[in-house]
Amino acid sequence: MKKLLYLTDLYYHAAGRRYREEDLIVTEYLRNYFDIALCHPRQSRGFEACADLIVFRNTGSVILYQEDFDAFKQRVRENRLPIFNEFTGKGDMAGKQYLVDLTAAGFPVIPTVDRPEDMHRLPACGGYAVKPKNGADSIGLKFLDQPQLARESFPDRNTLIQPAVDFVYEVSFYFINDTFQYAMYAPDKKRRWELAPYAPTEEDLRFARKFIDWNDIRCGIQRIDACRTKEGQLLLMELEDLNPYLSFECLDDATQKKFLADFNAALHEMLEREDGR
Repeated sequence: MKKLLYLTDLYYHAAGRRYREEDLIVTEYLRNYFDIALCHPRQSRGFEACADLIVFRNTGSVILYQEDFDAFKQRVRENRLPIFNEFTGKGDMAGKQYLVDLTAAGFPVIPTVDRPEDMHRLPACGGYAVKPKNGADSIGLKFLDQPQLARESFPDRNTLIQPAVDFVYEVSFYFINDTFQYAMYAPDKKRRWELAPYAPTEEDLRFARKFIDWNDIRCGIQRIDACRTKEGQLLLMELEDLNPYLSFECLDDATQKKFLADFNAALHEMLEREDGR
């Protein structure tokens, strides 16, 4: 069997998410098809050359080990290590500059700028969300009113400014490669990770696929996070293309089994492509 190096942090904790349980379910399934080893990316250097494929999964926020992560990415690039997700994403994998770029390009995203002099591009509102471009898990997130925002300093364009959208609910669309898998939503917007199954309309899927097509990752799991405004519009909140949490504990057995089978098939498809390279 092929050797799989599965990178994760079984001890990473975040409110409302069961990273350990999710990875144990996934790896227990994959053991039927691979010789598999689990490791944190901070300690993966000595095992990378032995693996036929590296899977980057629930490793927590990489800003907590940024230097190690940057060194890991460099080894992937220089040694041409096959990795799933591929490190070619333009979403959260590369920071949150994409929210500014997509706003300027007219995509349906929460309007985003990165300097106060561009505030005129945002809709009038009573409050703003301010967060670092390299943030994750709400690290550095602040909600400010107009006077508070006016007192803030933004010297380096490394901070995002968005209107605090009064949305109805959040919804997430999950893909393997470019294939839609399932959607989940948070009926109570104050409880982001208490999710329920969501039946997307064709219009919803066209919205999600717009960002999947834009990101153009051949091999990887992606999660499109959006909010439904009071006017009924979907707006992108995040394009998670590095290590998206799957919320397995909220899925029924049939959806979970289908996802695992499709994930396994995608890994083998990538290996066949690597063998033929």
